[in-house]
Amino acid sequence: MGLPAIAIPEKIFFKIGEVCDLVGVQAHVLRYWETEFPMLSPQKNRSGQRSYRRRDVEIALRVKELLYDDLYTIAGAKKKLQVELRETSRLKIVHSEPVQRESFIKEVKLPEPEPEEFIEDVHAAEEIDKIEEIGDFEEIAPIHLDDERREALNSLAAQLLELREMLKSNKAATVGAPQRKY
Repeated sequence: MGLPAIAIPEKIFFKIGEVCDLVGVQAHVLRYWETEFPMLSPQKNRSGQRSYRRRDVEIALRVKELLYDDLYTIAGAKKKLQVELRETSRLKIVHSEPVQRESFIKEVKLPEPEPEEFIEDVHAAEEIDKIEEIGDFEEIAPIHLDDERREALNSLAAQLLELREMLKSNKAATVGAPQRKY
């Protein structure tokens, strides 16, 4: 257990080549581990490519540690890993950089309108109705995005697209499969 911490990039999904680089084994070894360790089960997209989640990468790192460093047999490593996963819902992997979740969430203050810009309450409803009916938003000033916010939005959009693809592939895989009843 005295291994140096491996920094797993902040991504939702990893391709098999990326996982091979992180874990330090070849692809056929990972595919073999999938057959021996049921808890290591990456999802597959429509074309059959494996999509590893962060949890799968953590499990693969732990399997490698048990097999190569602690010298467990496959059966022994499987039992040990099952016990560890039952005891804790998260494997102990140290990240090199702490994740700051709040970095993208910043309060945006709108500029204070000039006093003459206020519309009396009587006319406010009429103005709102006009905007909703016409759908003309050209008069509304666009929100300026600095580079940090633009990068955050691009990152979020990419993650949402990955999630959508995962949901599509999962939905396609479950068509015709018996549905669970909870």
